[in-house]
Amino acid sequence: MFELASMASRFLFLLFMAVFLWQGISYILDERGIRSRAKAASWQRSSIVATHVLGFALLTAKGPGFNLEALKLGGYGLAILILGFALARFFFKGSCPLMWNGMFMLMDIGLITLARVDPGGVPHQALCMAIGLGATLAVPIVFMIIPKFEKLEFIYLLAGMTLVVLPFFIGNRQNGSLNWVDIRGFNFQPSEAAKFLYILFLGSVLRKKLNFWGLIYPAVSAALFVLALTLQNDLGGALIFFMAFMIMLYISTGKAWLFAAGMLAASAASYAAFKALSHVQTRVAAWLNPWNDPFDKGHQILQSLFAIGTWGFLGSGLGRGSPGYVPVVKSDLIFAAICEEFGGLYGLALIGVYIMIFYRGLHIALRSQRPYYSLLASGFTSILAIQTFLIIGGNIKFIPLTGVTLPFVSAGGSSAIVCIAMIGILQFIYGKSEPEEKEAAPAEVVPA
Repeated sequence: MFELASMASRFLFLLFMAVFLWQGISYILDERGIRSRAKAASWQRSSIVATHVLGFALLTAKGPGFNLEALKLGGYGLAILILGFALARFFFKGSCPLMWNGMFMLMDIGLITLARVDPGGVPHQALCMAIGLGATLAVPIVFMIIPKFEKLEFIYLLAGMTLVVLPFFIGNRQNGSLNWVDIRGFNFQPSEAAKFLYILFLGSVLRKKLNFWGLIYPAVSAALFVLALTLQNDLGGALIFFMAFMIMLYISTGKAWLFAAGMLAASAASYAAFKALSHVQTRVAAWLNPWNDPFDKGHQILQSLFAIGTWGFLGSGLGRGSPGYVPVVKSDLIFAAICEEFGGLYGLALIGVYIMIFYRGLHIALRSQRPYYSLLASGFTSILAIQTFLIIGGNIKFIPLTGVTLPFVSAGGSSAIVCIAMIGILQFIYGKSEPEEKEAAPAEVVPA
């Protein structure tokens, strides 16, 4: 009975996602006004709840007997959704519902997948998501208390660099990278929190009109961040920091030649790193031909490709696949697990949700009247977009695999809190921008 229900659920999951994406498109293209947009956002929330209920109902029914643990985990997830919906509605009035709904949909898919591959990690992930949602409440308060947030660039730089270099002194190595710190049982990645300070620093500096020599200061500062992460073997983090700087630099100056020069210098530095660092050579070799060492260096990418391709466009059905064979499936390769059981089409739809969030983030950046807010929106959107590209591209062997998390989906408390807080910043900036055009009032009919 479970096998039949799981196979049938593939079509329902696709239907819920199709409704979600279609309502998102309708919201973006709709010119009729607020009421129809509110209805589209409501349909999206209904799709999220339906996905959640169906996912945890299947996990509860799986296996011998009735899985009360899965039912309890589903209750945790539903509480997070209710908390998130309430937060968005009551504390961020006038915010962009598409960004909230996109984030909640991704968080929910992450919880369902995590409950499938590592049920013991769901309570911790749900707690971190709740902390992230709570942290968004502090965003407008902090910006009201410190109205000249852009004046604190040196504090951002000092605090950010302190976090980045912290693993050199008290860090521990996980999966080959020295980018974790354990303080009395509290294990976290300082570089995740440093992303926040890094974007605040760049926004504070680049909002000003700078000549060529004035750009040396932010460029050298960014290079120090990238160098520290490279030495920690956090190549994915280094690339995220570098690309965010290049994008914000181009937005600030509008000079294409600076962007081209930066990318050329980065290419030269990447080649030098490839020649000098053995772990970079190992990753590139595994990417080019994982079959040369299928049981060691190429094992991760091969298992990811098997998971994505074995069951085709529709997947095996939730609970019927074998995601446990995929290494680090709950973090780095969670996209492969989703494609295996939900299907390749669902994986493409998941990318569509990310594109919707990034589109609205760029919309917020273009809509903002303050250069500082516009740069912040561009920076945070860039961080999320680059990170998503790196990990999905690595999962499908489009680029070498890097050890970064899939925003809102992968297990990882530090990443969840920071990514959710980034959406909070974007929503705050959206609220401070000029309001969008509202539905035109009907023309008054004058009696003859």
